Amino acid sequence: MPEPVHSNDSMVCDLSESRKPAEPCSMVIFGASGDLTARKLIPALYQNFKDKQMPPTFRVVGFARREKTDDSWRAELRVALDQFSRTKPVEDAVWREFARNIFYCQGDITDGADYKKLEELLTSFGQAPLRENALFYLATMPSQFGEVIENIHRADLLHRDGSGWQRIVVEKPFGHDLASAHALNNELTRFAHEQQVFRIDHYLGKETVQNILMFRFSNSIFERLWNRDSVDHVQITVSEKLGVGQRGGYYEEAGALRDMVQNHMLQVLALVTMEPPVSLEAESIRDEKVKLLKSIHPLTPDDVARQVVRGQYFAGVVDGVACPGYRQEPKVKSDSNVETYVALKLFIDNWRWSGVPFYLRTGKYLPQSASEVRVQFRRTPHVLFAAQCGERLDQNAIALRLQPNEGIYLRFNGKVPGTSLAVRPVRMHFSYNSEFGAYTPEAYERLLLEAMVGDATLFIRRDEVETAWQIVDSIRAGWDGKALSNREFYSAGTWGPVAAEDLLAQGGHVWHEPQPAT
Repeated sequence: MPEPVHSNDSMVCDLSESRKPAEPCSMVIFGASGDLTARKLIPALYQNFKDKQMPPTFRVVGFARREKTDDSWRAELRVALDQFSRTKPVEDAVWREFARNIFYCQGDITDGADYKKLEELLTSFGQAPLRENALFYLATMPSQFGEVIENIHRADLLHRDGSGWQRIVVEKPFGHDLASAHALNNELTRFAHEQQVFRIDHYLGKETVQNILMFRFSNSIFERLWNRDSVDHVQITVSEKLGVGQRGGYYEEAGALRDMVQNHMLQVLALVTMEPPVSLEAESIRDEKVKLLKSIHPLTPDDVARQVVRGQYFAGVVDGVACPGYRQEPKVKSDSNVETYVALKLFIDNWRWSGVPFYLRTGKYLPQSASEVRVQFRRTPHVLFAAQCGERLDQNAIALRLQPNEGIYLRFNGKVPGTSLAVRPVRMHFSYNSEFGAYTPEAYERLLLEAMVGDATLFIRRDEVETAWQIVDSIRAGWDGKALSNREFYSAGTWGPVAAEDLLAQGGHVWHEPQPAT
């Protein structure tokens, strides 16, 4: 591994020094016997504890129907931690100390009486903050959110106002369209303020996604270029090398548009294009994201026909392995029109981005798994080198690689060494791993800690959710009743359907594949 570069440590500005520490609290996980707890939540909490980031006093309570004791649940979690912890091996002494804070409460989330058992358990911890400061993590079906929240409230554990603090953490999907998202948000806020609701999109917890704002607003040389005067177009790619696998039933309901575009991709678009917030306070940042989403030009059915492409994979080969088509996957209809790929061209109706096309694409069974934002700059004037080279003179670009191989690439033209006058594109590469010599933390480590502290910056506000659904609903309305065309099918292991190439060709553009991981 390359040695970390520390060119001037005296210039490090740690903004977290002024952040308030996490207070003593209890975290209650509803649906605690599910995969999310074992694969993500407990490993994240263990790592935070190991890194001395947890509150000085805390409790973790699992609430689920299965009959378990505290010790049997701790034993299950230890087995899972050995498999899913990002730091291995798990340190026995650290685990033993951490596990003393883990408890189990058997209960049915539909039975109000069982919440009394939960209230008694929290009270038995003996310290007022461990009962009054509570983070309720709803790792359940969204259809159960309202019932769980009402029962927590009736057990005297959730209040809009009063002593201590209570917060509710929920996972996506936040509805399946605007109407259902609006209804779900009403359920979430029946017994709590919007400020108490923390909607998790794990994508926002990724270190490189957080770095987008730092890159933009702490570097004057790049921010001056971040507008319609310098930028030709922007491409955002979130590609997945795997197919839907055993998630066919879910995908038949969701599709790529709901699964990826409505949340992850629109969130990244907002961070890349939003105006500078007036401060680093959570609401200032979230205000600007909402303003940006509301500035996206509305799509009519005719716009959808011209600016949105859906696709579906058929049988192909990925890394030398034969892969089935989507319609041959388990729990998928044999004549399904559900999209496993979507590409769209959006415009933003504001001063900064007027006329600049933004191309977004995501799909299953593509050649590599990668997330990348590529900002393509305008061509140089048609004189000197551009006059001689024409289209062979590469356009400058900045690529923000979000995963894997996290980093930032600056692409520009340089002279090839030698006696000839030859020009070719070269890359200047910043790598997180090479520069900082550290493994980037898992998203849930940061997100859980922020929820305990009460910082909502990395969580999604109600109006963000509903604005994103307005965009997605307009696209689905344009698709309504239309079957996939032949140009919208693609072979597994390729970069998507021919129709997606046509989409960019309209503006004289081509897709740029993310740099392969090295």
